[in-house]
Amino acid sequence: MNPTVDLLCAHRSVRAFTADPVPTEHLHAAIRAGQMASTSSGVQACSVIEITDPGARAEIAELAGNQRYVQTAPLFLLFCGDSRRHRLAARAGGGVYDTRLEAFLVAAIDTALFAQNTAVAFESMGYGICFIGGLRNDLPRLDRLLGLPEGVYPFFGMCVGRPDPAKPTATRPRLPIEAVLMRDRYADDGAVLGAMREYDETYREYLRGRGAPSAQIDASWVARMAELHGAVRRAGLGSYYTGKGARID
Repeated sequence: MNPTVDLLCAHRSVRAFTADPVPTEHLHAAIRAGQMASTSSGVQACSVIEITDPGARAEIAELAGNQRYVQTAPLFLLFCGDSRRHRLAARAGGGVYDTRLEAFLVAAIDTALFAQNTAVAFESMGYGICFIGGLRNDLPRLDRLLGLPEGVYPFFGMCVGRPDPAKPTATRPRLPIEAVLMRDRYADDGAVLGAMREYDETYREYLRGRGAPSAQIDASWVARMAELHGAVRRAGLGSYYTGKGARID
């Protein structure tokens, strides 16, 4: 349709990188693009920490589930919801910081929008990226490692680098548009399930193209989602974030 849409539709997660560094000017350009994402009432409730210390990288890779590319990618960024600045502003003005769930939601939304802009900016420069949610496996450990202050909420990381041409990755297919684009009201369950079943076949073809094991190919996306959402994962997230000053009331 146009180069921007083509770039967005070509996104894929990259986990193998060349050793080429990411120049500071490219990092700054991508972060600047991230800053230009929409932000509720201009609050800009996001900060990014570039992790350069090899020991810290190694520990984050371990706590994220031994994802080696966290340690080896040329660039690793930690995206955090940030209410620290607003707390300091309230204190400087002689007031109190007293916002509830809305402020935490704004921080989460702002951070996601910021990070997506940043990712697209990097991809437009020929880099590959991979979001890392696995660091939420052990947020207290991450917190101790980085000494994060109250009001700073680590949400996810991002690996960045030039994709290794020897290890190409395919674009993962998405649900059919009928499953996500609705008109006037939410679709009935039969229509939603039908679109999901259609996607099962598309997803199996993708897995076959990747050379996935037959057991993985035979398991449907629907079955995988049932398994994924049938048990509590990362049960300590609520207590961690409230311990960092988030309110959920």
